[in-house]
Amino acid sequence: MKLIETMLHLLMRLFACLPVRQHRIVFESFLGKQYSDNPRAIYEAFQQEHPEFELLFSKDRRSMFDDPAVQTVNRMTIRWVYLLATSRVWISNSRLPSWLYKRKETIYLQTWHGTPLKKLALDMDEVQMANATTERYKQDFAREASKWDLLISPNAYSSKIFRRAFDFTGTLLEIGYPRNDLFYQMTRHSEILDRVYSRYHIDRTKKIILYAPTWRDNEYVAQGSYSFTLPFSLEQFEKRFGAEYTLLIRMHYLVGDQVDTSSYESVHNASDYPDISDLYIAADAMITDYSSVMFDYAHLKRPMLFYTYDLEHYRDHLRGFYFDFEQEAPGPLVLEEQRLFEEIDQLSEWNSRYGVRFAAFEKKFCQWDDGTASQQVCHRIVQLVSNQHKGESS
Repeated sequence: MKLIETMLHLLMRLFACLPVRQHRIVFESFLGKQYSDNPRAIYEAFQQEHPEFELLFSKDRRSMFDDPAVQTVNRMTIRWVYLLATSRVWISNSRLPSWLYKRKETIYLQTWHGTPLKKLALDMDEVQMANATTERYKQDFAREASKWDLLISPNAYSSKIFRRAFDFTGTLLEIGYPRNDLFYQMTRHSEILDRVYSRYHIDRTKKIILYAPTWRDNEYVAQGSYSFTLPFSLEQFEKRFGAEYTLLIRMHYLVGDQVDTSSYESVHNASDYPDISDLYIAADAMITDYSSVMFDYAHLKRPMLFYTYDLEHYRDHLRGFYFDFEQEAPGPLVLEEQRLFEEIDQLSEWNSRYGVRFAAFEKKFCQWDDGTASQQVCHRIVQLVSNQHKGESS
């Protein structure tokens, strides 16, 4: 692998001698594994408003995108490094490989992928990941973040953390997350509901609960190999709630294939669903833990339950939190399966029990989203590209 990376890096250096294509943009979401998230929202806004741009989505060759109309390029190929080397703009929601060469004419927009609860990057005391020491991880992260020209922030709380945790000195776009624009486009919600219910053959009389836990750094077995055990009984869920609810499980992409739901009529593994935003809109309630999904789902003002069975270990040993999660979480923290099921039984009373906590949470973390973030990003990039081109032409 190291030899391939070295070869691709040298090729990229050569390709960087070629002229930049002023209207070429390369997008990537979650290491090319998905057509989703902030890069997707920006991609679709560009498609609609700026057809003069050449838009390409980076794709892991093992992944399939649901939309065949998306123009893709396979990751870690010669064509991929050529397109990156000659693009005016890169847009990604996670780190790109550290060996990529970014020429000074290229604008790198980092959208990131969530409001931080867990400590990030340079703020982490200890990194527990396969094949990465804490020192090396932080060095690699700092090197990558130094390439970012623009970074999107969803709220003032995140801006402060991003500056420090990423050692970021570029321009912050304090506009909310483009992926959240969908929550404010109410005319699209009916079509999304139909799509989710149809995909999983869900009876329209039933409600949906989404279970979307966070990634745990210590779930690796070896480099490239990860493990996960579901922390509650699907059999018990089906027995108690199957007549009223369908449970959709959305795991991190590294362990998404490790949950077998085939034996349960009212449970489906939705880890391979193209974009989690659709699942938010379809879900009547959500169960999570320490995942940043809580900050996005809050825009819909629906019940959230926090199944934090490993709270003490996660808080004190694995990652640590930026704020007092136990006091500020917009819903109950439950540590045991029985309590989780009791809270599901009481979902109809969630607003009266937790509405005050939720309102404070929403005010702090849903600060800038108003449904226009994608358009604002497009406008800013078009402006920067135009200004650069004028400067180079003069």
